[in-house]
Amino acid sequence: MAQAGGRTMDVTFPSDEEILITRTVDAPPHLVFKAWTTPELVRRWWPGRRGEMTVAEMDFRVGGRWRFVMLAHGEAEVAFHGTYREIVPDARIVHTEVMEFPGAAQDSEEGAVVNTVTFEAADGGAATTVSIRTDAGSKEVRDMIAQSGMEGGVREQFEIIGDIVASLA
Repeated sequence: MAQAGGRTMDVTFPSDEEILITRTVDAPPHLVFKAWTTPELVRRWWPGRRGEMTVAEMDFRVGGRWRFVMLAHGEAEVAFHGTYREIVPDARIVHTEVMEFPGAAQDSEEGAVVNTVTFEAADGGAATTVSIRTDAGSKEVRDMIAQSGMEGGVREQFEIIGDIVASLA
């Protein structure tokens, strides 16, 4: 599907347990990485156009924890948290992600998926191909994520990231 700036986002399923999202952003890797890892910038793009971000906590280091909370369309609170497993500046982030359910501990890793986000220079370094590979651990969880409306939300996030990195250039 065509996106702003002529870029497309691809969503594929490389295995029964994985989702792969790929999108090229018109900015160099260091700016896209900055948008991805700076709490005040994450606040702007993470909820897409589906709500307002109320919490963006990031202890951005290997072993550090993150937690994002948004008020979806002014109605329901939606929260996620995880732990950073690997960080290669301007190139790669590996982290867990847990959707919080009422009564669950905010530090629990039970039910975590593992996301690997890569930032690869494209167009001679003027753009960045971002790949998000989610290892859901099972076909059932992968399918639940795929059917959650995630694709539309991620498209919105990338559109907003495009605007953010254009303002950083």
